[in-house]
Amino acid sequence: MAKFMTEKEAKKLAEKHLDNVFDSMDISRLATGVKYQKGKVRENFIMTDSDGSQERVLVTSDRVSVFDSVVGTIPFKGQVLDEIAHWWFEQTKFIVPNHVIDRPSPVVTLAKQCTPLKVEMVVRGFLTGTSSTSIWTAYEKGARTFCGQVLDQGMKRNEKLPHAMVTPSTKAETGEHDQSVSPDDIIRNDVLPGNKDVQKKVWRELNSHSLVLFGMGSLLADRMGLILVDTKYEFGLTRDGKVILIDEIHTPDSSRYWERDSYPESFRKDADPKQLSKQFARDRVIAKGYDPSKGGKVPMLDDKDRVDCAALYIMMCQRITGKTFVPDTRGVDERVYKPLKALGVMR
Repeated sequence: MAKFMTEKEAKKLAEKHLDNVFDSMDISRLATGVKYQKGKVRENFIMTDSDGSQERVLVTSDRVSVFDSVVGTIPFKGQVLDEIAHWWFEQTKFIVPNHVIDRPSPVVTLAKQCTPLKVEMVVRGFLTGTSSTSIWTAYEKGARTFCGQVLDQGMKRNEKLPHAMVTPSTKAETGEHDQSVSPDDIIRNDVLPGNKDVQKKVWRELNSHSLVLFGMGSLLADRMGLILVDTKYEFGLTRDGKVILIDEIHTPDSSRYWERDSYPESFRKDADPKQLSKQFARDRVIAKGYDPSKGGKVPMLDDKDRVDCAALYIMMCQRITGKTFVPDTRGVDERVYKPLKALGVMR
């Protein structure tokens, strides 16, 4: 059995590498003809061959985004997210094909080019959350219908929903806020491409894939002693119109996990379950005085927050993949720019 890195060892590692993080891309080194797109966490590059075919290269940064704002960097976060995402991509590729072609570096993915769909497929198993788009925030304010889903009266915070619910949101640009919407809103507002019949067909496919992925994720999480509380999936359309899974899957950034065994007691006492996700970072900025219901400037994480979050991410990586985390401690040039140059993205 693999000897996992301990939380204490992970914190010591993170402290040593607080400055060895990948934050922003130097696009002055971009190769001619390569298209660049900056996301909240990932850097995207689109390369076009002479025959017109395209491929996408994604670089996962160490940035952390909460409440739609980047609040700093976390050592090894990019590597952890990619380790977890690629593990889940491998487990779920028989359910829906994904965008992965190759992984030439722990934070670099060569992917199939597609048109990302402008909707995030959020699937929820519990009545919880702290953001403005969360199901609990809406329920607490009196809403009994959320994204077209009818909610029972008398439910409590963190209670398990009667069944997994798809509650989509529109995908916002960097710095803007996602908006929860119903399936009818998506079709009415032409969020998906094509005519209405095509949109309805694509929506049914997205909805089906999302529920099956969440069901499998929940089953495997239970075997790890975890609860997959909620998550989001992103999909794209290939040139021939096929739906593929993109971005990431079941990572601590895209998903909320709780400890399975301690949940019943926490729920009975109306206490917060033990968080094993990016909610940990959200809680840190809330503790600094940020009120999600009021908005405003989101506080940055301090170095202790960054170290604590890094350890949490590393522990989750080992727990999910079942493998000892092997950190890539090389400098940014070696682990980011060198593989990008080899792919033809950088000069």
